[in-house]
Parts: sequence; structure tokens; C-alpha cells
Amino acid sequence: MPPSNGHYSQCIAHGGILYLSGQLPIDPLTKQIPETIEAQTDLVFKNVETILLAANSDKNKVLQVRLYIPSVELWDAVNERYSVFFAQHKPARCIVPTRELHFGCLIEVEVKAIQGD
Repeated sequence: MPPSNGHYSQCIAHGGILYLSGQLPIDPLTKQIPETIEAQTDLVFKNVETILLAANSDKNKVLQVRLYIPSVELWDAVNERYSVFFAQHKPARCIVPTRELHFGCLIEVEVKAIQGD
């Protein structure tokens, strides 16, 4: 599992449920942030998937997703990339338009998922 960048755990397991900390669209190797909301959404879900796999889970075991975006105008683009990532799986979801996000990111994602089989 990739290390966190602060005083928090990337993921906590409790009672068979995984609680992932908010993930930003930062490449874990280069520390770069893509420019577009589409590329940021793809990267943030790649980062989420890496953590899920390391914790014995996968995207099809995701129960709930909370997405933070700095403008409601990004909703449609985020929804399109979200749909590509999850395909037929439809977790419960909340998109929260908020103020600016850390490092100027356009998206942050929290996830709850089932651990194991």
C-alpha cells in the first residue's frame, strides 16, 4: 500500500469494511497532478484501486463513494469518467461541490468498500 503523505492512514479496516482516506489525483511516483478534470478523475480512481487491491478488495466491492469537486460545472465530466471506472457496478454516491481543494486539485474521493471475499 502506498504510504500516506501526512498523519493519517490510507485505509482502515473494521468489521470487514474498508474506510479509505480522501484521495487526491497525485501520481504516486512523479507527484504530478494532471491538468484536466478527466485525467484527474482517472488518476484518482487508479489510486483508489491500488489501495483497494492492497487491502484485499476491488472496485466491485465499493459500497459508497463521496466525491469533492470545486465547482458543480465539473459534475458531468466527473460522472462520465466515474461511469467508465465502475462500469456496471453502481455504489451509493455523493458529489459535493465545495471550495478549492488541496494543491489546486479538481477532485478528491473517499471510499467505503467490503474487504475480502
